[in-house]
Amino acid sequence: MPETVRTVAVVDIGKSNAKVALVDLASLGETVVARTANGVVESGPYPHFDTERLWSFILDGLTRARHLAMPDAIVVTAHGGSGILLAADGTLALPMLDYEYSGPETVAAEYDALRPAFAEAGSPRLPGGLNVGAQFFWQSRAFPDAFARVSTILMYPQYWAFRLCGVAANEATSLGAHTDLWDPHRRDFSSMVDRLGWRKLMAPVRKAGDRLGMLRSGIAERIGFPEDTPVFCGIHDSNASLYPHLLARPAPFTVVSTGTWVIVMAVGGETKVLDPARDTLINVNAFRDPVPSARFMGGREFSLLLGDKPVTPDEADIARVLDTPMLLTPSTDQGSGPFQHRTAEWLPAEATEPGERFAAVSFYLAMMTATCLDLIGAQGDTVVEGPFGQNRCFARMLATASGRPVVVSKGSTGTSIGAALLCARETPSGLATGDTVIAPEPAWSTYAERWRAAVK
Repeated sequence: MPETVRTVAVVDIGKSNAKVALVDLASLGETVVARTANGVVESGPYPHFDTERLWSFILDGLTRARHLAMPDAIVVTAHGGSGILLAADGTLALPMLDYEYSGPETVAAEYDALRPAFAEAGSPRLPGGLNVGAQFFWQSRAFPDAFARVSTILMYPQYWAFRLCGVAANEATSLGAHTDLWDPHRRDFSSMVDRLGWRKLMAPVRKAGDRLGMLRSGIAERIGFPEDTPVFCGIHDSNASLYPHLLARPAPFTVVSTGTWVIVMAVGGETKVLDPARDTLINVNAFRDPVPSARFMGGREFSLLLGDKPVTPDEADIARVLDTPMLLTPSTDQGSGPFQHRTAEWLPAEATEPGERFAAVSFYLAMMTATCLDLIGAQGDTVVEGPFGQNRCFARMLATASGRPVVVSKGSTGTSIGAALLCARETPSGLATGDTVIAPEPAWSTYAERWRAAVK
């Protein structure tokens, strides 16, 4: 086992895509080694993730990584809303359910009588299986014999760590991501876990930066790694994006983590009473501290509205959208976000020219994000992580609508960097350098005011 970790192999499993990357902790440079789409298998007992296909991808990606640089450590970051039910032999007692599946709603009344209050868990009631506790409860009722085989419950990043090193663990950032399983104030499992008798099934809670163990010998041989390569506990993906800023920035600030989900997390802002009906919640950071948050499926909406080949607008396109103005009001995805019960509408008419449509959709996503900032009492700079950081229309309108600078984090995503930093003994220098700061544009403020008036 190396004394100093210099190069980290990061396994990053998102809802839509997965990748294996190498991160150099000295330069904070990221090299993506392998990518794949992450899909749902519709056959079987219910829609579920193809964990075995992902496992093959992970092993192949790690094998390719060592040909570039032999990693000193491995860490996993993965999306929330998902957990694993392990049988005693380490296999899945039941497939990992797709959290968008509606099956859990068939036992919603029974589950709602058992789940913890929002004041306890900071977890809003969400549709389908977005509350992991609802997934597990439905599985226990729909498949009682299979559920009786469950010996260990893991959150998703820790499942992959278990596959790699054989040590079962849980971790607070994933437990605290609207699962109903965690009390962020007491830093312990929620009362529902005890009511349902699940505490004895929960793997021990470890810190995100704990070394869980070394690679299993068979895995090390297969991928060509030393057997003493450490595997770290791992972290929820949005919290991986937040982690570098917790290390480098003074509060208050807000991180907007963008991907399939847009997750808005306020650090040191104004204390506000959160409204679960508007998809606000309490997340838990890598230090196990509560973080007021809000979210919506912004990446999903971007893809639905613009397709696979969006056209970047020029300044003339932007001017036409601002001057008309072309407004898109919420919500394209009605299962999440601050306007869940509104139906999307174009005002005065739908933008059809590709450049104009890109600008209008980007402005819509910026206004949704600004709404989330208001709901959670965000203050200070707004740091945008992930693909939306490369969208200048989004960043410029977000700065204008919020009235505060938007900091575009360097690199395409902070998720892999944040996960890799869990393996570092000391905080590297230069974490918050090289970022782009975008100021509000007063000429755009009229558009933001009209959008807000339209959604009242």
